[in-house]
Order: sequence, then structure tokens, then C-alpha cells
Amino acid sequence: MAERCLPCKVLQPLTSFDRDYLKDNLYDTICVIDGNQVPAVLEGCFAARRAFDEAFDCETSCFKSDALNCRVVYAPVGELTDFDDVRRYSEAAAKAVDRAIKAGAKQPVIVIPTSKDFVEAGLVSVLGALAKLYVPLQLREDVPEKMMRFEKIGFYHHDQARLANILNEARAFETGRFVARDIGGGDPERMAPPRVEQYVYSGVYDRNLIHSSVISDHTTMVKEYPLFAAVNRAAVSVPRHQGRLIFLEYKSNSPTKNTLILVGKGVTYDTGGADIKAGGVMAGMSRDKCGAAAVAGFMKIVEQMQPAGVHVIGVLCMVRNSVGEDCYVSDEMITSRAGVRVRVGNTDAEGRMAMADALCQMKERVLKEKLPDPHLFTIATLTGHAVLAVGNHSIVMDNGPAKASGHGLRLQSEGEKIGEPFEISNLRKEDFDMHSGKCYGEDVLQANNLPSSKTCRGHQSPAAFMMLSTGLDKHGLKSETPIKYSHLDIAGSAGDIPDPPTGAPILALALTHLLR
Repeated sequence: MAERCLPCKVLQPLTSFDRDYLKDNLYDTICVIDGNQVPAVLEGCFAARRAFDEAFDCETSCFKSDALNCRVVYAPVGELTDFDDVRRYSEAAAKAVDRAIKAGAKQPVIVIPTSKDFVEAGLVSVLGALAKLYVPLQLREDVPEKMMRFEKIGFYHHDQARLANILNEARAFETGRFVARDIGGGDPERMAPPRVEQYVYSGVYDRNLIHSSVISDHTTMVKEYPLFAAVNRAAVSVPRHQGRLIFLEYKSNSPTKNTLILVGKGVTYDTGGADIKAGGVMAGMSRDKCGAAAVAGFMKIVEQMQPAGVHVIGVLCMVRNSVGEDCYVSDEMITSRAGVRVRVGNTDAEGRMAMADALCQMKERVLKEKLPDPHLFTIATLTGHAVLAVGNHSIVMDNGPAKASGHGLRLQSEGEKIGEPFEISNLRKEDFDMHSGKCYGEDVLQANNLPSSKTCRGHQSPAAFMMLSTGLDKHGLKSETPIKYSHLDIAGSAGDIPDPPTGAPILALALTHLLR
């Protein structure tokens, strides 16, 4: 199952850099990304070219090695400043693979570097190479001969034990990112909610490890997930667009020490609803499901790693924010699953609506089942404000219990190591004030009628809404039952068309909660 979710069939550790070994195993290209860590057989060649070309360590090049009788691609990491990070290694590996493809390589070898400054440089380099090899799901299905850009890729590192560990982790991480890219990158029809359900049930997961269930009945949604049902309402009349709530669950065989619960925004296409996205800003909204895609990818990593002592639940809130005669509109008053009266202020703030009831249900499970050391998450491409604030990074916002545990700082630290940077934003009283009921008869205001990019604290306040609408605001540090909750806004880091989805932030989450 892992190979199905990898961009090439074989990730092979090399045991030798001998010319005959490379020839016998059909390796035709050597990719180097650190000019200071060149295999001995290539040192003379590199020295000669460096003496001849002052730009040799600055630009990607391709040349023949007479000693190995094969092509060499050099995509230098280059000089690193105080403000560079480990992503330079991922970028260099991707450039090397891209140049190798253009040169006609069929089975390349990547020379994996080490770095005293970046402990995960080797792993990040492998992941950068594999990311470049990803072929979109619809291209794989429509043009099978383009399913893989390489069938086999080799990796060389002077420390064989270290290389084995790197490749084991890379396989697990890349299978997760592969699933996240498939779901996140599918177009509005290929990854409409029912087809996400089909994908999940198509053998992506080992059913002995990941247990799944789906809610598809709209009547059930109206009763148990009323905020989600409001968003889904306009799509109900089109069977292929009808919403799905997909639940994935893993429980270790060993006694549970901590519980992770991730709820992902899966808006398969966001028209804005009645508050329609006009003026050409609707293009690219098929990526508004990348939060749910990340949850699906994280569950694949969990399946691969089978962490001990961890109970993990993922919820994919798959819905299309369609516009039509039955779409929900501003001014509607809807009572959430938690019994909170919510007045709709903007139908283009559908993501928080899609996730809130599932988040409330997970809070209920935590309390009813007394799940050990629970931590709830929402993951979403939620706000344009997040992109304005931090660019292509992710943002973490912790509630009181999560912040007191040091979660945001740990996530930021681990994300820095693996090349998925996080910025930390704090929730303030102003965020809760913004969403407090404004008139008699309402408890919570869903949103104002401006885009988040024109709203002060536009990426922080949605987290406050989700706490208020689910009752999580009653489980702070001073309550009898504190519950950790973190909201992750990945609007900037998920990847926009024409770039492929990144799978963020599942690597940072895995390092923080599964490996460390």
C-alpha cells in the first residue's frame, strides 16, 4: 500500500559508488546538491569545473563524468545566511531532480548531504526530491503512461545506518503528503465530496489500522451538524456534490497516553455562496479543501508509523459552498450542535461553519469517553488575512491549555527542522468580542461582512468563533476540564495553483506529536 502512495516504485539506498555497481543497477545520473560533500570519485571533476567557472556553485549545471561514465547534475544549496533555513536543501534537491528529468534521466542517484546547522537536512533533501516527482492524480488516471517520472531513484549517504533511517521516515512522510496532494489537488469534480469518500475507501488505508466511517445523509446532518448542513444545503440537489463527513481513527495496541483529534476544512469548491466571490477571485478555490486533505495525509503517516500509546482521530468535513436557490444566506439564525445560536454574517465564511459541529462532537467524545491527554485541532485554508500576515507559512493559534503546555513553540521548532515553518499568533479578548452576539436573541456572530483581508485580526478571530460556537471556550485553564485546542491556518502554506499542493503542515505535526 505504501508504494501506491509514492511517486516512484523504489527508493533504493546505494551500498557503493563504484562505476560497475552504478552500471549494473542501471543508474544513469548522479545528483549532487552540496559542493562540499562530493563523492571522492567526483572531487577532481568538481574542482576542475569550479576553477573554470566562477558561477559553478551558484547555478544548476549538467555534465558528464568520465570516471563514472554517466551524467552529473549539480544544483548547489549555495552559501547560507542567518535567515536561510533547511528549505534550501529541499529546493536544491527539487532543482536537481527537475534538471535530471530534462536531461533524460531514467534512474538517478541523489547524494544526500549532512549539515551541522540543520539536523534534518538529509531527510528534507529526500523529501524535496520526491515532491518534485509527484504526478497529479488526474494525469495519472487519464494518461497512465505518465504515471511515474522515474520508476526507481537511488540515494547515497556515507553513513548507511543513517541513510536507512532517513529513507524509512521519508517513505512514511511522503505517503502522507501524496494522499494530501491527491485530495487537495483534485479539481472540483474529481474530488467532490462523494469522490473523496471513494478515494478514502479505495484501499489507500490499511483497514486493520485505520477505521473509517462516513455520514452522507443530509437529514442527519441537519439534526446533528446544523452549521455544516447550512453550507451543504445548496449542493444537496446535485448528488455528485453532496457533502460528506468522513471519520478516520487509529488506536495503538498499547495503553493510550495521549489523544490527537484533527478536524479539517474540506470545501471542495468555494463560490462564496450568496456572498459570491466576484471579480475573478474564485479561481483556485478547489484548493479550499487542503485542510481536510492534510488530515487525510496525516492519518496515512499514522498508519505507516503505527505510533505506540497514541489515539488519533481525523475528521474530513467535505462540502461544496455552492450558490443557488437553496443556498444559505446572511442573517440566518442557526443553532449549532452545542446549542449556541449563531447569526450568519457572511456566507463566504463557510469554513468555520463546516468544521464547528464536528469539532463540537469531538469535544463531546473527549468528555464522555474521558480520552487521555486530548488535543483538538482545526486545520484549514481559512483566511486571506493569514497570507497577508505571514506569506507562505502556516500559523498556529493555541487556546489557554495548549499554550500553557508549550505547544505552539514546540510545533514552531519542529516545523523549522523539517522545512514547514510556523508563525505563532495569540488569541486575544478582541477576537472573542468580535464574535459575541450583537443583538438580543443571538449568542454568536459568525463573521462580519468584509473579507478577512480587510478585517483587523482577520486570521485570529475565526478561532474564537469556533471556540464560542462549540462550547470549547468553557474548557480553558480555569475550568474543571481543560481541553487543549489549536487552530492551524494553512491558507499561505497549502499551495496555490499552478503549484502543486504541499501537504503542509503534516510533517511538522508528525515530528511534534508522533516522533518526538
